[in-house]
Amino acid sequence: MNQNILPEERALLTGKKAAFLSLGCKVNSYETEVMQQLFEEAGAEVVDFSEKADIYLVNTCTVTNMADRKSRQMLHKAKKNNPDGIVVAAGCYVQASAEEVKKDYAVDVLVGNNQKNEIVHLVAAYMEGKKQEAELVDVRKNKEYEPLRLKTVTEKTRAYIKIQDGCNQFCTYCIIPFARGRIRSRKEEDVLEEVRDLVAQGYQEIVLTGIHLSSYGFEQYSEKEQFALEIPGQRVPLLELILKLDKIPGLARIRLGSLEPRIITEDFVKTLTTTKVCPHFHLSLQSGCDATLQRMNRRYTTEEYKNKCDLIRLYFEHPAITTDVIAGFPGETEEEFAETLAFVQQVAFAQMHIFKYSRRHGTKADKMPNQVPEEIKTRRSDALLEVEARLRREYVDYFVNKEEKVLLEEQITEDGVTYMTGHNERYVRFAIRTEENLANQMVTGCAVNQYVKDCMLLNEKA
Repeated sequence: MNQNILPEERALLTGKKAAFLSLGCKVNSYETEVMQQLFEEAGAEVVDFSEKADIYLVNTCTVTNMADRKSRQMLHKAKKNNPDGIVVAAGCYVQASAEEVKKDYAVDVLVGNNQKNEIVHLVAAYMEGKKQEAELVDVRKNKEYEPLRLKTVTEKTRAYIKIQDGCNQFCTYCIIPFARGRIRSRKEEDVLEEVRDLVAQGYQEIVLTGIHLSSYGFEQYSEKEQFALEIPGQRVPLLELILKLDKIPGLARIRLGSLEPRIITEDFVKTLTTTKVCPHFHLSLQSGCDATLQRMNRRYTTEEYKNKCDLIRLYFEHPAITTDVIAGFPGETEEEFAETLAFVQQVAFAQMHIFKYSRRHGTKADKMPNQVPEEIKTRRSDALLEVEARLRREYVDYFVNKEEKVLLEEQITEDGVTYMTGHNERYVRFAIRTEENLANQMVTGCAVNQYVKDCMLLNEKA
């Protein structure tokens, strides 16, 4: 359960204007929504982040140097909006760079990870003059999943559900295990109860998210089993949870967040075909070169990765396989980058997220020799982005003249024409021309054949 709000805290916060901003991943977005609801329960009025507020909360990100900079910028923007307002810095940037954040003139209250359910207590204490320099726990030693739960979500058709936190993998480029700590999983019944409540409110689609989703439930197993993401003779806990979610009446779709390729086994994929899980799989790649993958400590080869994609395609028709790729990892030669460029085209991803390598203090990659110059990272990133645009268009073209089941989400107007847009199971965006608001309705045979030009343009803008 979330924190119990005390009467004196409610008295302090009732009528106060509070603004929230989430940076980074969907886990952060989920946590920000929970914190926002806690303030609403305490009597605060939620306003847009651009408005003058009494309290500003920025749920920060630290995955790259750019994320750190964006976090600082937004904290400073909040203080500029209202110099007398209380600015709360929460999340990963705070956890990873506490000493730096403490010195920031714009920040009044620091809240690290695994303390967000205490947010109202901490802000109320600050308002009463009981200022604490920081409220941080050592997430590296914390083994308990932080009890956060959404009662409603801001999206009208799709609900993101956080079920896992932390990561034990320690990829050499990644700061997240230091910011989020070791793997911790939410209790199965708590997940099921939240989903049941959201479905009862009318939500037809859920997305399971976590910092390392594939590790859900693995803290109970040996270190060898945790790293292998495999339990001999047993189904992984994530699959067991999916099978139980699948039985909830009224739930039409289950989407999965980012997965490790190693969790993809024949039993895993074959079992998913019997469920409401959408054929949309985000498998982190990071590099298409074995030597680079080894330096990254990714624990699979390109051959193994390709086999996982082939397995998905064996059981699902035209699945959307998406991924992340890092350009310019330390030591990446022109030959190694050429291998990556060729490999992503061989796999033919539906979509790729391209990142230039960002040095993170405290990671092994930060100390590696042969750091790649920024201009070379940019050139390689641009080359990957060019390939990504072509692959994405080729994937979307497949759906021309095909009838698809689309969950309509929002009404938009483009060049004077009104549409309802939504996504099919493979997360391709579709549009139909209509003046009627059909949000949260499932439509079969969305007119992509009739309005294919409009739909393609919408996907290019997405």
